[in-house]
Amino acid sequence: MEDRLRELWDFADLSATETRFRELLEHTSSDDEKAEVLTQLGRVEGLRGAFDEGHALVDQAEDLVTADSTARVRVLLERGRLFRSAGAPEQAQPLFIAAFVLARTRGDLFLAADAAHMAALIDDPEKWTRQGLEIAENSDNEQVRHWLGPLYNNLGWYYFENERFDEALEAFDRCPEGYAESGKAKTLKALGRPEEAAEAAQRALDLLPDDSPDEWVDEMEAIANGE
Repeated sequence: MEDRLRELWDFADLSATETRFRELLEHTSSDDEKAEVLTQLGRVEGLRGAFDEGHALVDQAEDLVTADSTARVRVLLERGRLFRSAGAPEQAQPLFIAAFVLARTRGDLFLAADAAHMAALIDDPEKWTRQGLEIAENSDNEQVRHWLGPLYNNLGWYYFENERFDEALEAFDRCPEGYAESGKAKTLKALGRPEEAAEAAQRALDLLPDDSPDEWVDEMEAIANGE
């Protein structure tokens, strides 16, 4: 149900992440477990923009996996991420859907929610986000419920961009505390509730990381100042 490899990830330090996975690979015996680790090394390369290297690692993983395994889910998911990041969403989407179906069937719920999240970034975002939310909301596993934040946040922005502001606010409100303050601020402003928007914008500013884009900071400061 959980993603046992998640704790090895540090998306802010890909070199350290790669080192941890390569060390794990040296101490992994079964083919399926090796394949899982190889897919994560492929993801590291994808995040670096080294898509050929990423696909080569996923190719190695695919040669090792057994059918209907967690490793197979990871092959589908990481191959899809590589295609999407390289600008080929039409190749990525069938892989995300296949990963979702297999992961849900197996009970790999963290990966199923991940696959739904990725599918929603390409096509029919409301449908796929709600597929992921159904999994996360019905789970009592903390790691699976992690997806409530990203999924509700994405759903909120989808509604916001389509000027469905009441639905957007409802989605943002269902995010964990502090997760979607910038979305709340913009939505409350659009709904004509400036005081609440200013409060949300200030909370967003307090939470924004130091490397946030200047235009994003400027927008939140403007809303916080009632502009």
